[in-house]
Amino acid sequence: MQAYHVIGTAAPRVDGVAKTTGAARYAADTDLPGMLWMKALRSPYPHARIVRIDTSRARRLPGVHAVLTGADVAGVLYGRRLRDVPALAHERVRFAGERVAAVAATDAETAQRACDLIDIVYEELPAVLEPEDALADGAPLLHPDVQAYQGLPAPLPQPTNAFVSDVWGRGDPERGFAGADLIVEGVYTTQRAHQAYLEPHSCVVWIDDDGRLQIWAPNKAPHRLKLNLVDALGLDPEHIVVRHSTIGGDFGGKGSPMDIPVCYFLAQKTGRPVKSVMTFAEEFSAANPRHPSVVRMRTGVKRDGTLTAHEARFLFNSGAYGGFKPVPGVNLPGASHAAGPYRIPHTRIEAIHVYTNTIPGGFFRGPGAVQANFAIESHMDVIAQRLGLDPLELRQKNLVRGGEELANGMPGLTMRPEETVDAAIRASGYHDPRPAHVGRGISLSYKDQGEGVSSVAVTFRPDGAVLLHTSVFEQGTGSYTALAQIVGEALDVAPGLIEVQAWDSDDGPFDTGVGASRVTRVAGPAAYEAAIRARAELFQLATRLLGWPAERIALSGDAVRRTDTGESTPWAGLVAQAGVPVTGSATNDEHERSPVASAMAQVAEVRVDPETGRVELLKLTSAHDVGVIINPIGHQGQINGGVVQGIGHALTEELMLQDGRVVNPNLADYKLPSIADLPELRTALVESEEGVGPYRTKGIGEYAIEGISAAVANAVADAVGVRIADAPVTAEKVYRALRERDRQS
Repeated sequence: MQAYHVIGTAAPRVDGVAKTTGAARYAADTDLPGMLWMKALRSPYPHARIVRIDTSRARRLPGVHAVLTGADVAGVLYGRRLRDVPALAHERVRFAGERVAAVAATDAETAQRACDLIDIVYEELPAVLEPEDALADGAPLLHPDVQAYQGLPAPLPQPTNAFVSDVWGRGDPERGFAGADLIVEGVYTTQRAHQAYLEPHSCVVWIDDDGRLQIWAPNKAPHRLKLNLVDALGLDPEHIVVRHSTIGGDFGGKGSPMDIPVCYFLAQKTGRPVKSVMTFAEEFSAANPRHPSVVRMRTGVKRDGTLTAHEARFLFNSGAYGGFKPVPGVNLPGASHAAGPYRIPHTRIEAIHVYTNTIPGGFFRGPGAVQANFAIESHMDVIAQRLGLDPLELRQKNLVRGGEELANGMPGLTMRPEETVDAAIRASGYHDPRPAHVGRGISLSYKDQGEGVSSVAVTFRPDGAVLLHTSVFEQGTGSYTALAQIVGEALDVAPGLIEVQAWDSDDGPFDTGVGASRVTRVAGPAAYEAAIRARAELFQLATRLLGWPAERIALSGDAVRRTDTGESTPWAGLVAQAGVPVTGSATNDEHERSPVASAMAQVAEVRVDPETGRVELLKLTSAHDVGVIINPIGHQGQINGGVVQGIGHALTEELMLQDGRVVNPNLADYKLPSIADLPELRTALVESEEGVGPYRTKGIGEYAIEGISAAVANAVADAVGVRIADAPVTAEKVYRALRERDRQS
């Protein structure tokens, strides 16, 4: 592989010092003169008609400047693609936690007291909490006007709670099933899970003296946010600017307008800036968690293990609204992975999104793919058991080769699944002997990189610094560091000399935003090209001022030099002499699906107590097919972070509802894994130069989370012989399964 000077080195985080010293500015740190605080009154019912609202006592409270109800903003709907989310509930509420009224007051405490003084009379309505119930005959229709919603991907035959349906596949499944020796069916369910970022949703909204709407928010897609507000509020795009704010964690959940429309109406009514910071109770009961799912699978297989046909049908519990899904299809595209990385000639995958009276679902690292991989990889072990085959043997027999058409009908991808599986087996000690009640489980998956648009400008300044402007709002993954290293490699400049600044939405071109593991693929080439263009401008300056031939000039650190004579001079002096900075800019538009992907193989090793059902995760091995790694520390950090989130999804994390209300809406009762819960973590990397862009890179952000829950469930089945098909795999579920097995034996 090619040797690099900057790429592949463990560079410190560009934003590390600011974040660790408290200098980083978050949206909640923004204070403007005369600023008010917004608090929302939320529905206690999952489904109810609003009979009457009396805000008189709240309005009389000293310090209250405005009170809004749904009647004040009736008809205003927003969403990232599908516009079905009301700014405030009007006439009826659709989930417990929905905003019904909002107050702007001099401080947060007064605003909350005013909310408590609002009197509301509700008429409780029948609620549907599960997608099967919402599809049953006679179920209440939650959105009678669904056909009129802007952003609905396709017209519906008639209004229904099933508002989006997608199908992937190839061949003729019935033909494939006819040729099978055995048909294996299974049902797999996954839970509702919160992204658990440490910074809750927040915003500051100000309509300035020129009538411009200025916004500070931890939003990873500022240009999309701007367009969302243009659509929802009917404003001129030129009258909206999104200011950069540090984002305190995202994991997919920080892309929607959330409370911004409400704050806008309060700012409009009061003539003052308005701030909102959600509490964690509000986050857990009213934000946009991972969608729960019910997945039904049916697979045809020969006696020798050859897969002949596969069907999967998802019911995704979308919650009360669909507006938090950012993709054009208003879906969870990872559901298409429900046939796994396997060679299956006949397939059909259907994913249906269903409105229910629960928290609206959004995006969470690996949207749809986490649910799909839990189902298919659990199912593969069930098939192996029915055939009397080793689960690894079944997978290897059917594993797709790199470049081969995928089982879901999509074109083949450049990846190395066989080598990745081999690396996982070696690193994990998969075949090593193990004692009683210790089991190992494997899970295979793959991930490609998203598309989009991103822009970068690179500037040589007279003070000797290199300035990198990006349209990306870094959400915590180390994107700025990676971009700085790409520019440093292109210019042969130490990353420490490169200053990264994010453009506000006013200053930079449109950017798709962070998501779908797209930043390295989309912004990386833009950074490289901007650096090359800036260097060319610098060389032209040297030719003009020094008379050096352009073909004999090279850049080396803080100087330009002649390659023929060895003469050199600091480039900062040339820029100072020119009197203007030297800049190169570039926009990269990757609008096609990436031809490059990464294969993943993960092995969990567990010990299960047969008396209590307690599952102890002993070791977790994660193998990845990677391109050239830009920053080894950041790369490994993304793997470890995804693995830890996957462990939470596998064993402990679940937003639990009772009668439609979240009963664990805090970080004390929502069981995130801590350092004490972590097993031995092993990583195996299969390196190549099969990536994208000038340095042949592959994304890593979403990858490591996707297969963990299935690997753990498979390991538990290997340890004690019971299958938990409902994530998370808790001690209670294992205990009950063991006792049921004992009763039947």
